[in-house]
Amino acid sequence: MSEPLPKIRPSSPSDFAAITALLAPSVAARQLLERTDDEMLTLIENGFVALEDDRIIGFCAVEIYSRKLGEIQGLTVDPEYRSRGVGRRLVMRCVERARERDIHELMAITATEELFADCGFYYALPEQKRALFIHPQETGE
Repeated sequence: MSEPLPKIRPSSPSDFAAITALLAPSVAARQLLERTDDEMLTLIENGFVALEDDRIIGFCAVEIYSRKLGEIQGLTVDPEYRSRGVGRRLVMRCVERARERDIHELMAITATEELFADCGFYYALPEQKRALFIHPQETGE
């Protein structure tokens, strides 16, 4: 008999402490960006949590930049619950949220390409365009 799937629901400001605690190890490892409290509250508005016995074990959100573009942010699943489809379910809820908000394109910057490919993400124009980054605070003259 398979284990029951964790419940997925929209995140709310009351989840703030539990979400930030869940994200803290990934932020410390520099796998996720550190965010201010206000930035986290904005993410939580378009985020989802996975629950196991009322304990938050996963989080993922859509950061909406405009009607044209949104980005998957903060995907984290408690290590004890990884490889059980929780991350995939959270990402798919974020895709649904982007659809509900009529976002034209949703992107993900990730080290786990397989998960996002399984969710339908693909490289747009792989031979023509690349995402390039600069840290302006570190390269000033």
